[in-house]
Amino acid sequence: MDTIVLKFGGSSVADNEKLKLVANRIISLYEKGYQIVVILSAQGKTTDKLISEAKELSEETIDREMDVLLSTGEQMSTAKLSILLNKLGYKAVSLTGWQARNLH
Repeated sequence: MDTIVLKFGGSSVADNEKLKLVANRIISLYEKGYQIVVILSAQGKTTDKLISEAKELSEETIDREMDVLLSTGEQMSTAKLSILLNKLGYKAVSLTGWQARNLH
């Protein structure tokens, strides 16, 4: 079984309707026999909103903490897509980078 890696940016997953389009694309490829790995960005303007909120707290942000904060946007997208795919009858799990690394 061939593996396809798909990457969807923020505008592609900006809202739940667009997430449904992404899910349909994934399902279409899966039903053709492909194993699918999906990488998602945060939805729409989520990253900008998180940066703005952090800057309200402190103009001098700590890189590590910003990395942690901004990764929550991607985690939200992947969790929502996984919820949707499972509802549609396709087993899916959302993973962070370190969780995916430990799969082998």
